[in-house]
Amino acid sequence: MNTLRSWLLLAAALLFSGLAQAQPVAGREFTELDPPRPVSTGPRIEVIEFFYYGCPICYEAQPHLTRWQIKSGNDVVLIRVPAVSRDGWEPFARSFYALDAMGQLARLHWPVYDNHHFDSKDLKDEKTMLEWVGRNGVDAAKFKEAWHSAATTEKVRAAQKMLDTYAIRGVPSLVVDGKYVTSARMAGGTKQMIAVLEQLVDRARAERSKK
Repeated sequence: MNTLRSWLLLAAALLFSGLAQAQPVAGREFTELDPPRPVSTGPRIEVIEFFYYGCPICYEAQPHLTRWQIKSGNDVVLIRVPAVSRDGWEPFARSFYALDAMGQLARLHWPVYDNHHFDSKDLKDEKTMLEWVGRNGVDAAKFKEAWHSAATTEKVRAAQKMLDTYAIRGVPSLVVDGKYVTSARMAGGTKQMIAVLEQLVDRARAERSKK
């Protein structure tokens, strides 16, 4: 009996230790923004996803992020921002905002990833992208107009500045409530990034409840 009790105590201690280790650590699995950045979501918790359609890790993260979003709760808002850290990344950012302007983003966001990576279509090429949207039920002429519009140019420039505002060093990266930044690199993988995201959202939720 004493042996069984000893084993149970050891198992409980190991379980507690594992739970303690699972907590994300500032400076390791995430960083804190100082000062915090303002949010645009009012009473709801803001989560910003910085991504690049051409990034295979961003592609890998999408199913995990989608599942998280479904169960995240009505008090959380996900905002996607296409990263523009170099000139070659701008075409995909333009496509993102053009699809958004035409009300096609919800339907085609994942297919852009899937067709570019899985089907090896070079959708960062404007001509290829125009042909692709046309085959997917989008008016290619209107898409091209939106792609080159002043409004899209302004949004792309704003997205580019946001990388500095939130001190983003790579993608995919997530910013929670203007305070915390995590990424697949910091967390150790895409699944781990979502686990850290969940804990940071819980932290933000607790902090808001105290106000």
